[in-house]
Amino acid sequence: MAWMSYPRTMHRKKIASSLIVIAAACVSLVACSPPPPASSPEIALSGPTMGTTYSVKVASPPAGVDSNAVRVAIDDVLARIDLDMSGYRDDSTVSRFNASTSTGWFEVSEDLAKVVSEALQVSELSQGALDITVAPLVNLWGMGPAGEQAQLPSDAEIKQALARTGYRKLQVRLSPAALRKEIPELTIDLNAVAPGYAVDLLASHFASMGIENFMIDIGGEVRARGLNGNGRVWRIAVERPIDAEEEPYAVVRLDDLSVTTSGEYRHYIVRDGHRYSHTIDPRTGRPVEHDLASVVVATGTALQADAWATALNVLGAEAGYALARERNMAAMFIVASDGKLHNEMTEAFRKLLIAE
Repeated sequence: MAWMSYPRTMHRKKIASSLIVIAAACVSLVACSPPPPASSPEIALSGPTMGTTYSVKVASPPAGVDSNAVRVAIDDVLARIDLDMSGYRDDSTVSRFNASTSTGWFEVSEDLAKVVSEALQVSELSQGALDITVAPLVNLWGMGPAGEQAQLPSDAEIKQALARTGYRKLQVRLSPAALRKEIPELTIDLNAVAPGYAVDLLASHFASMGIENFMIDIGGEVRARGLNGNGRVWRIAVERPIDAEEEPYAVVRLDDLSVTTSGEYRHYIVRDGHRYSHTIDPRTGRPVEHDLASVVVATGTALQADAWATALNVLGAEAGYALARERNMAAMFIVASDGKLHNEMTEAFRKLLIAE
């Protein structure tokens, strides 16, 4: 996805328009609700942001909250995250941390420490399937901002890049907030988790404004609470993971939940007749090799949904499903096999399902 000005490196999701209100169309994850009646007040805002898009709907806003107040809240949150976590601003906290060769504690914001802390927890629980230090491997395979490389990397180059990555070489301290790298060349890339945190931050901001009914989509990470303009629980459509198709595969209901999807079906390169996924397995340093077309995760926060969608996508349908069941996670795995789509979902996800 394009979050901080370029496609996310850990995994690729179809994000610009990944989650939008289905009054218009069904794309990837789409809010499934017809336009509210004219008598039902609703604020709808959307636009570009840092290489991707956002879409926000506020239904029945409280007195004193108009579209300008909502837009100011959105702008404030996005600016805050960009200055802290963008890898494409030399003055961002992440860029300054990456440029530092010190192995001592590096002061960061509480937001950044929280995001890194939660990412590292998912890294441990998934045995390294999520790794925010993986950028050197992504760049090596030509999946990063520099684009495709002339040749595929050699075993020796992969080994060298692996030596410069590893989530266990990164430490976080929440109070006072700081990060520490164990090797000078270690860098972090938060594109797999920062969009979700931005959604959560905006949701918290809305709550402080007294907003109870909203749907937020930032770069394909969706969080919804309360009721839509028609007085119904928000419904989100999951797109069929087929290259040439943009139509719903299933629909789920969201109330104070977040959902995101991660998949490979539109993001890959082909070399010598072989298709290489844009998802790099941080444990092997190579593109994943499995038939999982898409994974959908619903959790209480968008940050967790974002992180787990990445991890489960790397693990694949079998191992990912086993872990999701073990952790009682709401997740659906869509597998492409012999030109057909099959799915397996956890019981927690099935309870959210409206239609398949």
